Amino acid sequence: MPGNMTFEELKEAVARGEIDTVLVAAPDMQGRLMGKRFHAAFFVNGGYKETHCCNYLLAVDMEMNTVPGYKTSSWEQGYGDYVMKPDLATLRPLPWLPGTALCLADLLEHDTHAEVRVSPRAILKAQIARARAMGFDAMMATELEFYIFENSYEALRDEGFGGLRPISGYNEDYHIFQTTKEEGLMRAVRNGLYGAGIPVENTKGEADAGQHEVNYKYSDALDTADNHVIVKQAVKEIAHAAGKAVTFMAKYDHRKAGSSSHIHQSLWTLDGKPAFEDKADHHGMSATMKHFLAGQLAHATEITAFLAPYVNSYKRFCIGLFAPTKAVWSADNRTAGFRICGLHSKAIRVECRIPGSDVNPYLACAALLAAGLDGIENRLELEPEMKGDMYAAGGVREIPKTLRAAAEALHGSAMLRRAFGDDVVDHYHHAAEWEISETDRVVTDFELQRLLERA
Repeated sequence: MPGNMTFEELKEAVARGEIDTVLVAAPDMQGRLMGKRFHAAFFVNGGYKETHCCNYLLAVDMEMNTVPGYKTSSWEQGYGDYVMKPDLATLRPLPWLPGTALCLADLLEHDTHAEVRVSPRAILKAQIARARAMGFDAMMATELEFYIFENSYEALRDEGFGGLRPISGYNEDYHIFQTTKEEGLMRAVRNGLYGAGIPVENTKGEADAGQHEVNYKYSDALDTADNHVIVKQAVKEIAHAAGKAVTFMAKYDHRKAGSSSHIHQSLWTLDGKPAFEDKADHHGMSATMKHFLAGQLAHATEITAFLAPYVNSYKRFCIGLFAPTKAVWSADNRTAGFRICGLHSKAIRVECRIPGSDVNPYLACAALLAAGLDGIENRLELEPEMKGDMYAAGGVREIPKTLRAAAEALHGSAMLRRAFGDDVVDHYHHAAEWEISETDRVVTDFELQRLLERA
């Protein structure tokens, strides 16, 4: 559901002195929340209409470096302003930050007030509108996995990010006793998110020491992406307040399981009926669902850069740790990149297992939706189901092994250029190329340990 506080309720809370700060934030290219803290009195008395930010926020890397080569903003153009337009439907209190509410914002061009085409929220909204024009509501859910460390972020920086101490000593997948030890933190996460209007279903231990997962109810695609970025923010902030650090890296250690963000997807008719269900089919899949899945498979390589955006992301795709290596489909099979869940029910859906927890949910959901809608529009035929161990399967479509390969496929994707526009594809291809070049130039600890003496 959207935010759980109306503007009138905010004004009343401000008048009672319960809320004194309003965060206005927009998701950036990396899926981080960027924005300002308003005094609540100013926000309700006019600040809610709009504010401004530097347009470099959609042209920087993870280190906030001003990356050359973007067409949208540059030193030559003077790095002007975007308008931040608060979306009051996302307004909510943040129980873990005293006296604070949050309102997500859209980014608009300063002169025209048109949505910035390369902004992640606008990219997803355009594909949602495309689906509705075809008669469908896009429903999605993301799962989020992460590691918790006993170290604080500050201590890790002081120690050069060495000496990571996971909060548990062993694999805690579904493990109630071990997660009881961590309940002080995870209970605060569940209750904090629920109080912020995010319908949390559960948390659980995941497949390695110190790894956890949080699940929240499926919703429309935009609300799901909004919830996703708020969940990540909340987990980090709540952990930091407890003196812990968390990471949403796809792979923080090559010896450990990676952290995923599986994305569940279904289409519903505008009058609320499941468009993916057909009780007469062998798996319960409608023709619409088969075309949708066929589109995602046909374009799987092209959209991978939006599902795995960093060089590190590709280190998660390894055999035997539940991350997929093959972009094929199978019914209720966790070794396939695309798993069909909820067979023979109205909850039948496509689970894409390719994204890691480092993903920008707006871009990932938009790319998956674009590929699926292309399959429906072109009535693509679904390839045969793969069965058994996909890790051992040969001669089938593989997930790109590097960001370099995925970026090349993104750049050449006619489907994404039709769906998103050349400007959007070129913008995010440039971001991928920058990530690659930055990684290529840096000497790593692995190289030093391997070569310093023996080379």
